[in-house]
Parts: sequence; structure tokens; C-alpha cells
Amino acid sequence: MPEGDSLHRAARRLQVLVGERVAVETPHPRASAERLAERLDGRRLESVEAVGKNLLLSFEGGLVLRSHLRMRGRWQVRARDSKAWVGSPWLVLRGPKHEAVLWNGPVLELTGRAVRRLGPDILADPPDFARMVENLRREHPSRELGDALLDQRLVAGIGNLWKAEALWRVRVSPWLRLGEASDEVLHGVLGEAARLMQASVVDGREERAIYRRAGRPCPRCGEPIHSRGQGDDNRTAYWCPRCQRGEEPRGA
Repeated sequence: MPEGDSLHRAARRLQVLVGERVAVETPHPRASAERLAERLDGRRLESVEAVGKNLLLSFEGGLVLRSHLRMRGRWQVRARDSKAWVGSPWLVLRGPKHEAVLWNGPVLELTGRAVRRLGPDILADPPDFARMVENLRREHPSRELGDALLDQRLVAGIGNLWKAEALWRVRVSPWLRLGEASDEVLHGVLGEAARLMQASVVDGREERAIYRRAGRPCPRCGEPIHSRGQGDDNRTAYWCPRCQRGEEPRGA
């Protein structure tokens, strides 16, 4: 799933259309049924902002289009005179010189209500770590830290990749319960996630050590990396049982 850093890179690419009046098409039948083209065609795109895992495209007249990429969505920006695409993109925004094409992005809505329920953005400048920690502290103390970090109501933007990498770098287990995690630990994990993701935004560099490397040796100590589903959504957690402190799940 695209994470916050991917959305920030997409927002940067889309800046070439900001300030332009755009022609809007919705070739995909499901997108067409939402009648977005009818409401947005010919309007000026005033801003594009990444908030957590969402892109917010603000058009003149107070209309805001929220785009969430789910598992396979992606934005492509190219010159307007490029060759015709193959397939049915969900959305096309066409300016005088450039066009932006959204592929496989099934969440498109003209509303800001869902975004207001998001926690503070991990890639804000600067990140509001104090509020993030407050949000985590309001959760049940038995909730596991790795599961809570993916809850976009608490912290917006962190996904499975950066959860695994940040926890590994600060030597904290994803299975550590919030009630057993000090504020110092929480700040350390959040700060490392922000650092890793900001580096990815700036230069596209993904510092991967353990994500999707179950069974391979830990780069730090050589112990095989473990993996197991975590939380109600059963998202796969990756961790080193020797390096990362915290209670291990039963049966791991």
C-alpha cells in the first residue's frame, strides 16, 4: 500500500498543474458514475496537498477532491502530448502543458469529512509528536504498538513498511504494549519514522533492513527475521526477536 512518503512525492509531481484550469475526464466506469468530471471540468486547480495517506486536490469554488490509493493506486504526470494510454484510468486532469493520470485509485470523493478524522501527519513540517503521543496514550494500554502505529486516526501516514523499519532501528518490538512503552520510546519510534519517510520524499530512497525479509538474517545481529499478522486487519509485522525488546506474541 502506498504510504505517506509516496503521497508526498505524488503531490510534488502534481504541482505542475496548480494554478491551471484543467480539463477533467473519468474514463473508468466506476469513477464516471460519481460524476466528478461534470463538477470539476474547467475549474482551476488551486492546490495539491498530501495529508497522511490522502491527496487533497482543491479546486476553485471550494471543491476538494480526496484521493486515496488503497493497495495499487498511483498517479502519473506526463507531458500533455504524450502517446495515448492503454487501459482505463480513474481520473485524468489535463492542463495546457501537462496531464495527471490516476490509475487504480478507487477512492475519489468531493468531501473533507473523512480527512478531519485523521491524526497529525507524520510528514508535517514540523511533525506534532506531542499530539501523536497523546493520541497513542488514549488507546487501551494492552494495544500493541505496531498495530497502533497503523491507525490513521492516531498518526496519519505511517504504513507497514515504515512501521517495521522504524521499530527495528530503535530496537522496539511491534508487540510492545502501549501501557509498557515510555513516552521516550514513543517519541523515538515516531521520530525515526518521520526521518525515514522524509528521506524517501526528498530522494526516493527507501532504507529497508527487515521489511519483507522474513527468514533472512537481521543486519544487526544475524538472528532470522520473524513475521506474523498483527491487529484486526492482520497486517504482517516484521521484527528481530533478539534486537527488538518487547513481549513476543504467543505461538511465534
